[in-house]
Amino acid sequence: MMKKAPASTSVTETQGLDNLAPRERQVVECVYQLREATAAQVQEALGPDLSNSAVRAMLGRLETKGLLQHRVDGQRYLYSAVAPQAQVRESALKKLVGTFFNNSKASAATALLGMSGKLSSEELDDLEAMIAKARKEGR
Repeated sequence: MMKKAPASTSVTETQGLDNLAPRERQVVECVYQLREATAAQVQEALGPDLSNSAVRAMLGRLETKGLLQHRVDGQRYLYSAVAPQAQVRESALKKLVGTFFNNSKASAATALLGMSGKLSSEELDDLEAMIAKARKEGR
């Protein structure tokens, strides 16, 4: 049985990932990476400086905030993210582009390309294909 966040909450309606405490953000990122995780798995992934009870408390808070949900598997709670990672990524990118690049996607892309090391031929082909698709769609 999956316990979902209240129907009226979503990542964009709650405080979102950017307003989380650093440890809470690490927990959410860990759950995204594992796709579904117990408190013990999160604790193991984050290291020994967090107690199991601290991890469980954070998982509970994140569930209350509408970012995580859980299902019961025997005696374990398995936590998963409420919003798809792609949706959260897009929301974070929009905020980043708006804040640091005056809503200019081109400026953001230029900055990303400038900070990266050498791009592989495959990555360059992917970028060219995305640009061609955007032109074709009039974006």
